Amino acid sequence: MTRLDVPALQQRLAAFAAARDWEQYHTPKNLASALSVEASELMEIFQWLTPEQSARVMDDPGTAHRVSDEVADVLAYLLQFCEVLGIDALAALAAKIERNEVRFPATKGMDTLDRHSSE
Repeated sequence: MTRLDVPALQQRLAAFAAARDWEQYHTPKNLASALSVEASELMEIFQWLTPEQSARVMDDPGTAHRVSDEVADVLAYLLQFCEVLGIDALAALAAKIERNEVRFPATKGMDTLDRHSSE
């Protein structure tokens, strides 16, 4: 697994945008919109697949390349969004996981139906 150097990636993305004079367009609203569009493009790949087909999507090199490209686009816009707003993405994720661990405690030995029963 590749270690993610978020600040270095954000610097590369900022330099890329600056070299093209695109910073003027990188407002929180525009970046949030672009993030949504790219996430939708990722979803489009899976739109009509069965659950079984979606689990095997990376088996086809052409589709795998499309999925990887859309994941990269989503991550790029998310990192740019976080940079513009001063959000530490990894700290925000860690805090959210901690809140969810408290909010949704693990119940070992119980299946999903038992966890959601009214008893």
